[in-house]
Amino acid sequence: MSTDRYLHDWAQHLAARGWPVFPLTPAAKRPAIRDWEHRATTDPGRIRRCWYGARFGIGLACGPARLVVLDLDPASQDAGPDGAAGLAALAQARGVALPATWTVTTPRGGTHLYYRCPPGVRLRNTAGTLAPHVDTRAEGGYVVAPGTILPNGGYELADDTDPAELPAWLVQALAERPAASLSAPPHRPVTDRAGYVAAAVTGETDKVRHAPPSQHNAVLCRAAYALGQLIGAAVLDHDAARAELLSAAGFLIGADCDCTHAEVTRVIDAGLTAGARNPRRHTGTAEVA
Repeated sequence: MSTDRYLHDWAQHLAARGWPVFPLTPAAKRPAIRDWEHRATTDPGRIRRCWYGARFGIGLACGPARLVVLDLDPASQDAGPDGAAGLAALAQARGVALPATWTVTTPRGGTHLYYRCPPGVRLRNTAGTLAPHVDTRAEGGYVVAPGTILPNGGYELADDTDPAELPAWLVQALAERPAASLSAPPHRPVTDRAGYVAAAVTGETDKVRHAPPSQHNAVLCRAAYALGQLIGAAVLDHDAARAELLSAAGFLIGADCDCTHAEVTRVIDAGLTAGARNPRRHTGTAEVA
């Protein structure tokens, strides 16, 4: 298969997954167009006109694709652990395992791990925030996609497992804003809150109680994040929200899955903290005190 056909087919495949793509300068990693994030496309016709018969590399716009990509770089000589080792050490320190996910290898011996960004979460690019030689690409960022060929080698798909949702502990570590104080000022109990906040708590805890067995962690993570945003906006008490979530999560333990109290507590605490770092701007009520 010719190089241009190979690139075209890869671009179409990525777009079929719902991931907007745009052209990169041939044999380089630079965008070949301006305003690439807004012009990235999943339209088969536009992709055919751009790539068929041309040798543009493939850029994948992470924000529109709702992806967070961990870029694990190799370490230079005597520069400490590489990105993969640094990320593994972080996971080990937290007693968790990284889920299998869509994985691409890079010409320099690095790895791109593709994760779905959780609903309601907004993350930006980082460089070395998690560990040395670990960067991330999210909103405002792009990655060089598989199929792209550079003078020193190509980007190749190494694991075609569907992208896993970004784990809550990574959401927490990558959230931009400083954590809001969770100890002051004092708040009234959830039952005394404005109607909007009480409804939000009821809605999120109902989702947890009725979460499908295969989605317990994902639903619990999203619910904790949503209520954490209200904590960050200073309209909801942390301890009260945590207690409500723990009560709801009690329905999950032993319910056709291996959920444990320690696991649901970890997910709740991580989600609340991450949400508090991204306060909800509009709470649906003018007065919250």
